Amino acid sequence: MSLTVPALLTPSAGAPFERGTVERRELGEHDVLIDIAYAGICHSDIHQAREEWGKARFPMVPGHEIAGLISAVGSGVTKHAVGDRAGVGCFVDSCRECEMCLAGEEQFCLNGNVGTYNSKAYDGSPTYGGYSTQIVVDENYALRIPSGISLDVAAPLLCAGITLYSPLKHWGAGPGKKVAIVGMGGLGHMGVQLAHALGAEVTVLSQSLSKQADGLALGADHYYASSDRQTFRDLRRSFDLIISTVGADIDVDAYLSLLRFEGSLVFVGLPENKQSFRVFSLTGARRNLSGSNIGGIRETQEMLDFCAEHGLGSVVETITADDVDKAYDRVVNSDVRYRFVIDTSTIPAV
Repeated sequence: MSLTVPALLTPSAGAPFERGTVERRELGEHDVLIDIAYAGICHSDIHQAREEWGKARFPMVPGHEIAGLISAVGSGVTKHAVGDRAGVGCFVDSCRECEMCLAGEEQFCLNGNVGTYNSKAYDGSPTYGGYSTQIVVDENYALRIPSGISLDVAAPLLCAGITLYSPLKHWGAGPGKKVAIVGMGGLGHMGVQLAHALGAEVTVLSQSLSKQADGLALGADHYYASSDRQTFRDLRRSFDLIISTVGADIDVDAYLSLLRFEGSLVFVGLPENKQSFRVFSLTGARRNLSGSNIGGIRETQEMLDFCAEHGLGSVVETITADDVDKAYDRVVNSDVRYRFVIDTSTIPAV
């Protein structure tokens, strides 16, 4: 028997959120039921709820930064138990057969993974996200949240945290490496913390110096305003790795000029427009231009354990269900330090 769950949903593109219900599937043999405590608001939630990334599925319940407690498990579950602290990230299933899934890189599933929301399960049923009170998910796609991280600051790690951890690890951020984080927002503030904890020398390149104190407090060694052209003259050939977290257009050539020999500029932010660059900006120093997209289940668990070990978490502002529409506008206006998290106990009362 399916489970009817209170949720916060938007009925059409850009429409205000309203309280309603969604149906969660019956608990299967290898499923866990998570009582959601907190759901983070990611900018991608806004893009999809406002149908800015192409045609979307409505009604929509966004949310892929989910943290809570397991309240029931299927008869065959071995990885989790009732009472465990658990999280769900950006996808809830993958084909489990392709080379990417077998390599633990389910985010790149060649047959298409199943998004936590605005997607369809392999049986054709719609998926609904974390702006709700409960979710049913296969045990293999539920993450263990260590006891060293509170659930509210853990929720954004399921997207923002892994989105920065994965490229930092892949491109070797660590002692002796100079890393620049472009943007000091929901993604960027996690990049600063993670790169610092990994041992790299960290620089923030932000539009202005308004968040400089925050950046330095979170672990940045240096902080520069990208709106000041002198920054690009002073920092030429400085970095081994630059990670762009911003959703706005950037001067790709200018940022490439900041890379050392064989340095890499990696996009994790998603500008809506095409980005252009001159090939000479790459060939002059064997530089690399790349992108990264969250992480697999194994690496996401590694990230959570790393954050617990180093006392890291997202800096959050906890809101109620009634605040979500205003929060969306504030995110678009860069008016959040640094991630909104919904207290899902405020959702019920349909």
